[in-house]
Amino acid sequence: MSAQAVLFDAPGPKARRRHLILTIVGVVIVIGILAAVVYQLEARGQLTAEKWMPFLTVSAWRDYLARGLIGTAIAAALSVVLAGALGLLLGIGRLAHTRWIRWVSGVIVEFFRAVPVLIMMIFLFNALLVVRWFRNDVNPLMAVVVALTLYNGSVIAELVRSGVHALPKGQSEAGLSIGLTPSQTLRSIQLPQALVAMLPALIGQLVVVVKDSALGYQITYSELLTWSKTLGSAFANPAPAYIVAAGLFILINWSLTRLARAVEHRLRKRTVTAAPLTTAAPTIVQGGVEPGGPSNDLVEPYQPPPPRD
Repeated sequence: MSAQAVLFDAPGPKARRRHLILTIVGVVIVIGILAAVVYQLEARGQLTAEKWMPFLTVSAWRDYLARGLIGTAIAAALSVVLAGALGLLLGIGRLAHTRWIRWVSGVIVEFFRAVPVLIMMIFLFNALLVVRWFRNDVNPLMAVVVALTLYNGSVIAELVRSGVHALPKGQSEAGLSIGLTPSQTLRSIQLPQALVAMLPALIGQLVVVVKDSALGYQITYSELLTWSKTLGSAFANPAPAYIVAAGLFILINWSLTRLARAVEHRLRKRTVTAAPLTTAAPTIVQGGVEPGGPSNDLVEPYQPPPPRD
């Protein structure tokens, strides 16, 4: 019996009919909500051609949307690099053979995975204002980057741990059999394979980072959502500005998702092949001893005794 049959029973005619009815009802409800939203925006004059004209000008993109995209890109890039390093460190810590290292790493991972990112951003923003480590205009960026690093680093640590545990047990046994310590086996054999297998999931985590960077809007960080609000206030078209910002977020995240799928497809196509076969005869070491031993010029060949009279 296959795993699919065990985990999921194929629906019968009544179940398929019920699923179809529920799908149609759900689609009708969503369409009704969208129609109501569009009607209200149209009634308020937010969907007229005049409201969309600013997006055909260079100033709207150069002075507002481009700045927002740059702010989002800076926060996302810094967070991805730092979260990757932190996640790798915590993941190795959770796999360590020393109990207190595993315990400390586990507490850090579980804590920052449980705390909402927005709460961490607000807390860090206010804490940085009190300690005055950075300039006031840098505090929002630092709060966004640190919060995203702590949360996504904890998620990546779990990906590392689960990726190593998903490897065949023979990988670790092979490393130990050739004299490597458990730590050397983890670093040299298990971790590289786990990172390659987790690469699509790691790229997919970029989508979370880009989306969560919009939470910096709450602490006055100048990212895409903040500049879209400013654009809407400047041209009196907040609804079109937010729609365009949503479209840009969807385009960025869709591109990252496609990248993750392409990497996953490439990894699946890559196969490990054996060395090519050869018909050449093996090299034979000539001499009076075994191959690899001393040569004939060092060991005299065996001489039979002379015949007796």
